[in-house]
Amino acid sequence: MPRIPLAVSLLTVLTLAACGGTSSGVTALSPVPLQAAVIASGTSADLTILETTDLHTNIRSYDYFKLADNKSIGFERTATLIKAARAESKNTLLFDNGDTIQGTSLSDYQALVNPITCDQTLAMYKVMNAAGFDAGGIGNHEFNFGLPYLAQVTGSKFNVNVMPAVANQKSCAGPNFPQVLANVLSTKDGAPIFKPYVILSRTMNVTGPDGKAATALVKVGVIGFTPPTVMSWDKRWLDGNVSTDGIKELATKYVPEMRAKGADIVVAISHGGLDNATYLPSMENGNWHLSQVPGIDAMLIGHSHQVFPNAKSTVAQFNLPGVDKVAGLVNGVPTVMANFWGQHLGVIKLKMAYDGKAWVIDKSKTTVEARSIKNADGSFVDPDPTVATAIDVEHQATIAYVKTPVGTTNFKLSSYFADVGDVSAIQVVNQAQAAYVAAYIKASLPQYAALPVLSVSAPFKSGFAGGSDFTDVAAGNVAINNAADLYLYPNTIYAVKVTGNDVRNWLETAAKRFNLIDPNATAAQPLISTFPGYNFDMFTSPDVRYEIDVTQPLGSRIRNLTYLGAPMSLTQEFVIATNNYRASGGGNFPGIDGTKTIYASPDANRDVLISFIKDQKNLTLAANGSSRSWFFTKVSTAGPVTFKSAVGTLALAQAAGLNNVSLLAADDGTGTGLSVFQIDLSK
Repeated sequence: MPRIPLAVSLLTVLTLAACGGTSSGVTALSPVPLQAAVIASGTSADLTILETTDLHTNIRSYDYFKLADNKSIGFERTATLIKAARAESKNTLLFDNGDTIQGTSLSDYQALVNPITCDQTLAMYKVMNAAGFDAGGIGNHEFNFGLPYLAQVTGSKFNVNVMPAVANQKSCAGPNFPQVLANVLSTKDGAPIFKPYVILSRTMNVTGPDGKAATALVKVGVIGFTPPTVMSWDKRWLDGNVSTDGIKELATKYVPEMRAKGADIVVAISHGGLDNATYLPSMENGNWHLSQVPGIDAMLIGHSHQVFPNAKSTVAQFNLPGVDKVAGLVNGVPTVMANFWGQHLGVIKLKMAYDGKAWVIDKSKTTVEARSIKNADGSFVDPDPTVATAIDVEHQATIAYVKTPVGTTNFKLSSYFADVGDVSAIQVVNQAQAAYVAAYIKASLPQYAALPVLSVSAPFKSGFAGGSDFTDVAAGNVAINNAADLYLYPNTIYAVKVTGNDVRNWLETAAKRFNLIDPNATAAQPLISTFPGYNFDMFTSPDVRYEIDVTQPLGSRIRNLTYLGAPMSLTQEFVIATNNYRASGGGNFPGIDGTKTIYASPDANRDVLISFIKDQKNLTLAANGSSRSWFFTKVSTAGPVTFKSAVGTLALAQAAGLNNVSLLAADDGTGTGLSVFQIDLSK
């Protein structure tokens, strides 16, 4: 067990009472102060570490796309769990893992539509300040709106090329808690743009060997990391301004430094998941390796939008050597991941004992859990009413903004059956992207004027979070919130020049969306793999046709790929409209790594889509929602091939011409609003 040297300060009852109401959540007691100058061997203490992660500005339990309440998400309910956890623990610290300031129409409104001013506090940070966070990390999505915006809303001053000299930067409002990030460095001076770590001094309640209450000062070091791949994902903002270094290297540097400065406990806030592949400083999910750096006592992870610990999890990263998905240990380090959108609160309860020289964490008594806002009976915890009140002005302004109509549609645009061929929510996105890139090439890039312009997009909402996690735009008026529903992320338009061979490889990678189907198996086989829906890129053009053969192994699934009715030449060149994430390497599509980009637009895909709908005025199914480029290769299977979608949606599959889809089970048993459907691949 790790030995933790503790700098102990014995405080009086009066001092403790003065500290009891701090944001750290330490419960005020009236202990008898220890009389000895050194804490006695056998003294014990509990320290509870709480984590939120991937909140993505889901403050309210509200869906701005649907303009309706959604009790299954929202920080206002997580705040209730936070209060409950503090009530049961004498010593608590509350940390956020990142991906906090982006993700909803509210965040877009404050960043892009009606940008907040220097003296205003971001709505997300306003409620976090009220909740009393002790420190926060920085996720990759914090960079989505650029470095100047990030500096402003975090109350920071960045010494980077794209901003004025630090002395000339204003001091802006931000969170009341420190934010840490060690591995994003300014190219100007090589230093981290945020503080790499902080050391928090907190009064802690302890129990002496005689059973009497006492107090001590504990110093908790907190260090932060973000995925180095942010350099690709937000290249347009970061290239030339910052660089990244490996999290393992920096932890090896900074953890001993923190210890030397008096840190008794070290907590790593690392926005990433677990990957035991050979370590690389550039790897996206390096926390399996981070856990092996000596001196780290607890890890708070995220980014993957998963729950850890979770005894039932089949996710690959939680079934690696050294990962205990029941106890919540990664190579022996207590570790938690608290899902996303405020659905869970991570709770690590450290049991510590003083052995006369140092504090020792007893891992046999330390517990790790991710507490859900969903109760065992299917209900949800009540929201903390102070959260909604605090941001009501921002909330109402966002609702008014997203209600603004931009056009009409005579059909429903949905992604309920996008995995099996419905393109009603995807074609209009591809049309908007292709038209935008073609117009730009005609005006500004005449050297590419002879190349065909195509577009790919994906079903960004495909049921990952349950039956409500699908794009659903009703026939009638199309408003801004509908466009945000069609295009979930604040990406920008990029154009890449590729060959037919690149197109084939692109589609082969997208086909990872499907499991390998055995035609001879009689048991039910799930069609959809764990490959994310937002990486299931597809064409929706009459010019491109192809089949996906799910009975073939990965890399060998694309059949009969044609362009204008003829086999697509592997050497023919195309311009593909996509987004900055994909063009810069997001999703690890072979050859699509940033080197093929010919145009990096400053315009958001969503704004381009809104402009396209305004120009079209009236969307029709024939012109904007029914051009399917791909089909499954026909094959008869001995048993059912299944997939899941929202309850009560079979009629939409039939309306989309998917006559090979039938309902197998109205309720999949998970309580998330999903039904089980069957697809007949022979039709």
